[in-house]
Order: sequence, then C-alpha cells, then structure tokens
Amino acid sequence: MPEPRDDMVRKALCLLVLLGEAPRGTTLSELARRAGYPVSTTHRLLKSIAQENFAALDDEKRWHLGLRLFELGQRVLHARGFAAIAAPVLEKVTQQTGEPTLMSVRDGHDQVYVHYAEGTQQVQITGEPGQRGPLHCTSMGKCLIAFAPPPQQEQLLAELELPALGPKTITDRDRFAEEIERVRQQGYAIADEEHESGILAIGVPVLSPAGHAVAALSTAAPAFRSSLEQLHTFLDPLRRAAKELAIGLPRR
Repeated sequence: MPEPRDDMVRKALCLLVLLGEAPRGTTLSELARRAGYPVSTTHRLLKSIAQENFAALDDEKRWHLGLRLFELGQRVLHARGFAAIAAPVLEKVTQQTGEPTLMSVRDGHDQVYVHYAEGTQQVQITGEPGQRGPLHCTSMGKCLIAFAPPPQQEQLLAELELPALGPKTITDRDRFAEEIERVRQQGYAIADEEHESGILAIGVPVLSPAGHAVAALSTAAPAFRSSLEQLHTFLDPLRRAAKELAIGLPRR
C-alpha cells in the first residue's frame, strides 16, 4: 500500500534538511542511514526532488542541495533586506562607478542572479536575485564559462544554445569559442548589446584557489550614458571586489 502523500512530503523535507547539514555533500547510503529510511525510499525521494533542482548529484556520487533552494532563499533574503557578505562589497563598487553592480553563479546552462547593488542613476540595469539569465550573451555568463572546470567548459561550448537575444549576440559556435578563449586570456568579458539592445556590461570572475569561477561580477550601463572605453575604467573596482569575495564567500 503506497504511503500517504503528506508522509512522503515530510520525508522529502527531512532529506533536504539533512543535505543542508552536509555542506560537502553525502552519499545515498549515508543519507538513508541518517534519515532512518530504506535506501530504495531515499533514492526514490532524491530522484523526485532532483527533477525539480532541489537536490543535485555530483561527479563523485555525493548528493547536495540544489540551486533551486538557493534561488528561493535569495528571494526571501532580498525581500527582508539581505545584508550578507557580498552586499557591502558590491555596494562599494557601485559607489565608485555610479552604476549597478551585479553578481551571479552558474547553474547548468543558465546563470542565477544572486546579488544586486542599485546604482545612483535614474535609468539603470537590474538583476533581481533568484532570476535566471543566459550565459552566452552576458559578461558574467561569459566569465562563468571561460573559468569553468575544463570538462564543463568543453561541454558548454559544444552544447549551449546561442539564440540571438540582442543585435550583436554571437550565434556562431566557432566565433563563440574564440570569444570565450579571449575572455580567459584577458580575465574579463564585455557584452556589447549582446543581451539587449542599448545595454553594455563588463564582467570579471570570482575565482576559487583552483582558478575556477565560483561566481561572477559585472557593471552594466545603458549605451546612451556609457561606452566601451568607460566600461574599462570599471575593471579595477570589479577586480578588487572579486578578490575580496574570493576570500570571503563560502564554497558552493
């Protein structure tokens, strides 16, 4: 006889709590032992919540919380006046540039906006925490690809869809691969009306000790107020912020 739905929901929530207590992930058998459930039940529940991105299985067969929970958490924290470690760092950049500063992380073939410091100008670009965005046509997305671990980068370059979202979006796969290599060589990325018409942005990666992107930062501005030359003047504060966050951010 199948278990009542509310009991299965309770068990799934219990697994999420246990995953939250294992920042480096945990194996299926260990999770089943801690929860007190049969391995078959634990595996079935994990597969169900993983389908909705609430849990994820890494290459070492260890289970972690999924970024979907991170997205929901960011929405709650933002609504309640989020003031975590990244917020003051981003605000410091904005004080120097006058433009908004954004932060994102990669989740599969998308980026998820996690922090946003509002600029001082009347017209400005926004990146609401918890929202998803494309990788291929944004400065942060290019950085997240260029500084991804090599196997993931190769997969993204081969499989990522390249739809034309702005007037200058790179849609040719060979050209895009060249662009990503250029970003890796120079250590920053430019988006020149590639995501939206009239929008410019410059981005830098936040790197782990292994040199892989754990996040990316960008400053974005409308083209009527800025230029590619001016964007380059924002590089120094962005790079300082990225180094500060590389030390202070928890590892995902």
